[in-house]
This record gives sequence, C-alpha cells and structure tokens, in this order.
Amino acid sequence: MTDLRSSAPPPLDDSDHVRGPTEAPLLLLYGDFACPSCALADRRLRRLPLRYAFRHFALRSKRPRALALACASEAAARQGAFWPMHDALFDDQGHQDDPHLWRRAQALGLDLERFEADRRAEVTAARVARDVTSGLRAGVALTPTLFVGGERHAGPPTPELLEALAAGIARAGRGEEPARADSM
Repeated sequence: MTDLRSSAPPPLDDSDHVRGPTEAPLLLLYGDFACPSCALADRRLRRLPLRYAFRHFALRSKRPRALALACASEAAARQGAFWPMHDALFDDQGHQDDPHLWRRAQALGLDLERFEADRRAEVTAARVARDVTSGLRAGVALTPTLFVGGERHAGPPTPELLEALAAGIARAGRGEEPARADSM
C-alpha cells in the first residue's frame, strides 16, 4: 500500500516538464487540462517570467476526459511538443474530444500514428499516474494546486499571490535575496 501522507512534492527531475529561465523563481503546478480553473491559472502564470513546471493531476473521477487529455500531452511530449500541446489544451477547453486532439496534433506537425500509439500506451498512462501519486503524497486535493518556495497554494492564484510572485521576480532581477517561502 502506498503511503499518501502529505509532504513536499518530489524534486524536479529530467522527466518533468519545465519551461522558463533557470534563474527565475520556480513554480510547480499540479493541473488537469479539463479543469477551467487550471486554464485560468495557466493564463495568469504565463504572463510572469517564471520557471514553470507542470505535473498532471488528472483524476477521471472528477473529469471524464482528464486522463485522455493528460495522455495526449504526454504523447506530444514524446515528439518534443509538450508545451505547445499544453498551451493548446488550455487555450481551447471547449474542444477536447478525440477529433480535436488529432487536429491539434496535426497542426503541431506531429506524426499522427505515433501520437495515437503513444497516447494509448501503458507507459504514457504510467507517466501520468506517477505525477498524480506525487501530488497525492504532497497533499494535493484539487486543481490547480501550486507550490511556490515550498508552500502549497490550492486553487487559482490569487491577485495577492501573483503580486508576491511579481515582487519576487523583481527582487531576483535586482540580485536581492529571494523572499521567504512564507511570504510567497
């Protein structure tokens, strides 16, 4: 049996999806491509020069298409297109059925046969499940959940959190000490 007591999320590794400048503050988001609040959070966070890591928290019990969408993003990742697929899935949440996924994959220049095979592969579902398990261990109960400076923030980022992130980025740009975790 897996011990699911709340703890910090596991540190990032080479299998994580990360974008943004390495010197920027790190924000880890557990999200679900079928979650409207996650799409809102993503739009707000994309405007900030953050080092942004994404982990799946796709629970079919909450949203029937969650796992299929997470697997589609992982299939795109196997062809080097995780972030373009990530952005497309969040930008157009009204069209998440298979024909729309195939059109997105085609628009991204992906090999459609490979995309479909990877999307349905056990290794892809296992990759998503690993993220979900790490989220459960870290106390994630809803999406989106963000981790900034070791602090967990459940729900869409508040204006206060965005302001604190922007201030932390500005301080880092001036070479000042980063803000304490409890102030982010």
